Amino acid sequence: MYKELGGKTMDIKIRPIKIEDAEGINALRIMDGVRENILGITSERIDRSKNFISNLNNNAHMYVAEIIENEESKIIGTIGLHVSENPRLRHCGSIGIMVHKDYQGKGIGKKLMSTVIDLSDNWLMLKRLELGVFTDNKRALSLYKSFGFEIEGTRKCAAIRNGKYEDEYIMGRIKN
Repeated sequence: MYKELGGKTMDIKIRPIKIEDAEGINALRIMDGVRENILGITSERIDRSKNFISNLNNNAHMYVAEIIENEESKIIGTIGLHVSENPRLRHCGSIGIMVHKDYQGKGIGKKLMSTVIDLSDNWLMLKRLELGVFTDNKRALSLYKSFGFEIEGTRKCAAIRNGKYEDEYIMGRIKN
């Protein structure tokens, strides 16, 4: 459940991704307030999202956060967990997440992270999870730390954002 302004509650469904989600995912990837933190660019086309979804293999686990708004399904977030294919790294997974700008700070990221952490810990038996996050993304840093991720290092000039080179933290979580 999610509480909107005005006290109205809304059901959030976390489910596996499907090819029909490509348009909603593309809309998120190019959205101001999302694109800057996920390495998206404004010229991305829906075909990129369709190809990405179509080419997911057994080591890629992808979920969407969906709500029903005005009797239509709306994708408001996604999370992916990619398990390494290398046999010596099979215990590791990397995470990528994005949440619609109008739904950030409302628990959507927490629900998505909980889903992937459960999959990792209880079904895939992964020992290590890792992710990258821009050093100034305080909201995301707080979320990741709440799930036991720790900053392991900094990648200097890791990505271009708004015409500047930006640093990124590499974060990891080791399951006890």
